[in-house]
Amino acid sequence: MALESEYRTTLLREYELANYVSGVNPEILRWAREKAGYSQEEVARSLKKDIEDINKWETGQSLPTYNQLEKLAYSLYKRPIAVFFFPEPPEEPDPRQSFRTLPDFEIDSLLPDTRHALREARAMQLNLYELLDGINPSERIIFRDLQFAVGRDASSEAKIARDYLGIALGDQFSWRSTSIALDAWRDAVQNVGVFVFKRAFKQKDVSGFCLVDDEFPVIYLNNSTARTRQIFSLFHELAHVLLRTNGVTKIDDRYIASLYGEPRAIELFCNRFAAEFLVPSDDFDLRIQLNQPIDQLVDELSGAYNVSREVILRKLLERGIIDQPYYEAKVTEWLEDYYARKSKRPGGGNYYATQATYLGGRFLSLAFAKYYEGGCSLQQLADYLNVKAKSVEGLEQYSLTRASSG
Repeated sequence: MALESEYRTTLLREYELANYVSGVNPEILRWAREKAGYSQEEVARSLKKDIEDINKWETGQSLPTYNQLEKLAYSLYKRPIAVFFFPEPPEEPDPRQSFRTLPDFEIDSLLPDTRHALREARAMQLNLYELLDGINPSERIIFRDLQFAVGRDASSEAKIARDYLGIALGDQFSWRSTSIALDAWRDAVQNVGVFVFKRAFKQKDVSGFCLVDDEFPVIYLNNSTARTRQIFSLFHELAHVLLRTNGVTKIDDRYIASLYGEPRAIELFCNRFAAEFLVPSDDFDLRIQLNQPIDQLVDELSGAYNVSREVILRKLLERGIIDQPYYEAKVTEWLEDYYARKSKRPGGGNYYATQATYLGGRFLSLAFAKYYEGGCSLQQLADYLNVKAKSVEGLEQYSLTRASSG
């Protein structure tokens, strides 16, 4: 038995040697791992290898097999295999420079999935340039018509932006659910030149982010969070776009206290802008009824405005109606309750419905129009839609059915 085991081990080693991939750049192996946010220990654990093996790959002392390189490329680092044969790492924006309003410790805590989402968003901006021949198709473009600055009053800027979008409070109060409200706000923002996409973030404390651009700024929302949280994140990120700064929205914003100078001012401005945009103070103050329990007041007002209870509670805190410990205790309680209820929901769902929700009707219409005009191939269309070519027809049928029923 010992000889048989030794023979199998020898065969396995010979097989691996025969399948080593020559030409892999060890510097890029290390670069890709660090950009993805993995440690050598995590990679070794995922591949069921010793950490010494990973270190040898990254120092050029040994080579991975093709199967191992495939797993590194597609499962872990989310990169095309070709990049590992480049003579040097490609240039990419440094998150520390791109997101100046996020402290270094928060940048370091971004999970690989979140880092991949940021790269995905940059790729989507390039897709938009290709699809639309480099020209934003909106008749009105909010980030050109409105130029905000941190030193200005967030409440006044919120009123200007709200007037620009043209949605009155009466319209907002008429929406029968947060789902309808989110769709309406998303459409309103996209109609003025800012594309809004969704995805499910594995990092629960990230609500969304935005990437600014002269032609195609994009906002990404975490579809795993409550719709009211997505609505707030949408306008927090819109404020970033109007300030011409990239941003990442965290559910727990206590990190703002560790910021100084302009980065701190920007984050405070964006929070105030979003809260004031969704719940204008002049209207809110008329609706406060202090002769009823706080919980009841919060529930009624959050339902009327189709916003989170946290937004209403924050406004009550600013007016001295509640104190900071009460605010923090309630927010923690609501968040824990949301995730407890979410964990009990069945998984799965309609694949095409999910993809359509992530991309949005506006982007889908533009992509399919480009295809039927002969401006791109089926494979290019699939790449734009981030699906396999065989799934394009199903996604189109679902989108058409939803549009006709909507």
